[in-house]
Amino acid sequence: MPHPHRGSTRPPATGHRTPTTRPDAPRAATANGVGGGRLRAAPGDAVSWSADPYARALTAGQGPLFLRRADGWLLPLDVERWCAEADAVDMEVLRRCEGAVLDVGCGPGRLVAALGRQGRRVLGIDVSEVAVACTLRLGGPALRRSVFDSLPGEGRWGTALLIDGNIGIGGDPAALLDRMAQLLAPGGLLIAETVPDLDLDERVHVHVTDAGGATGTPFPWARLGTPALLRHAERADWGAVGQWMTGGRSFVALRGSGSGSGSARGSGSGVRGPVHSPATLDV
Repeated sequence: MPHPHRGSTRPPATGHRTPTTRPDAPRAATANGVGGGRLRAAPGDAVSWSADPYARALTAGQGPLFLRRADGWLLPLDVERWCAEADAVDMEVLRRCEGAVLDVGCGPGRLVAALGRQGRRVLGIDVSEVAVACTLRLGGPALRRSVFDSLPGEGRWGTALLIDGNIGIGGDPAALLDRMAQLLAPGGLLIAETVPDLDLDERVHVHVTDAGGATGTPFPWARLGTPALLRHAERADWGAVGQWMTGGRSFVALRGSGSGSGSARGSGSGVRGPVHSPATLDV
């Protein structure tokens, strides 16, 4: 499978490494959002991932596509890998999944489709209409919805996935972990992909851009290495049950220890309405 595009208009900060990042619904936290509290949609955040240039790249099945920081640095996005079938690294992640699986920020649906072929119960969510349409074409169930919206099976999912950098959703890892605890069953499993080899805990504002300079609306994002994610997880009462690195990508498996009653609440705003309703999905 192709690696992320290399190169940028200026070099990354010292020690930074390019991760693969597939976004779902970036959310801006309110002042009390860290460690709990309601998250509200940043103006235009869903538009960032529902319109060009992101939609064009998914439709074409290829980049180049980037997240651009305010200082001009470009983070390449691995569109070709997202639009391909699940590779060996992905399959190792899926092998570890338990029970019904929620893929948060499913993108064009390679993981949802792979789980479906295994006969697993799975649902993908993404705010991009094009991403959800791609998932449906692969035969996978998907909703056009943010992770912070009301979702089917809240408190009953066996596993939740934050792959391809989706631990960065909303730019507030503590609030996202709180929301994951709410979605999972007690003792449920969260598998998150992290930035390889770095103790990185970065909060930035970015926008989607392509090689032609087309841009989307700025939104908050986060990038975490494994040590940083483990620190956030410990503070939120998650237990680390696995860490591994393969194919240049790194992952952490966390086990929820609470009742699934995290304090983060879906705002009920944002992109709504299923493109495909999994109302009968048994989780």
